[in-house]
Amino acid sequence: MDNRQAIGSWLSGPRAAMEEAGADFGYRGEQLGLPEHGPNSIARPGRRLGALAVDWALCVLIAYGLITDGYRAPATSNWALGVFFVLSVLTVGTVGFTPGKRLFGIRVVALRTGTVNPGRALLRSVLLCLAIPALVWDRDGRGLHDRLAKTVEVRI
Repeated sequence: MDNRQAIGSWLSGPRAAMEEAGADFGYRGEQLGLPEHGPNSIARPGRRLGALAVDWALCVLIAYGLITDGYRAPATSNWALGVFFVLSVLTVGTVGFTPGKRLFGIRVVALRTGTVNPGRALLRSVLLCLAIPALVWDRDGRGLHDRLAKTVEVRI
C-alpha cells in the first residue's frame, strides 16, 4: 500500500473502508422502507440546509420588522429563535412543512402514520432549537431530533 492509498482511505472514512471490505450498507432510507429516489425518498442535506436558511431568514425578518423594530441585534436574534420555534410547531404540526421546506420540496412525515401530530411537531421543534440534536445524524441522514420524534424529512 502506498501513501496515497493510506491517506485516501483515511479521508474517505470508516464507511468507505467497510464498503471496500465487502459490507453492504444499502441506500439512505432503506431501513425505514423508503424508496431510494423520487417522491418520499429521504431529503438530501443540501435541500434541508437550504430550507433551514430560508426559514431562518424569514424569522429574522419577522423579528426585526415586527417585534424589535430594528433595535439591538442580540434581541432580534433571540426573538427570531422564538418566531422560528412557533413557525416550526404550527406549520409542521398542521401541514407538514415550513415555508422553506415547501420551497425546497421537502415535508416532514411520521414514520408510522405519515402525518405529524402537534405533539411530535412540538418535540421536534424543541430539539431543533437546541441545535445539538440536529447536528447528530444517523446512517440514514436523520438528525437526532427526527429520531426522537419518530419523523423523517422526505422529498415531495
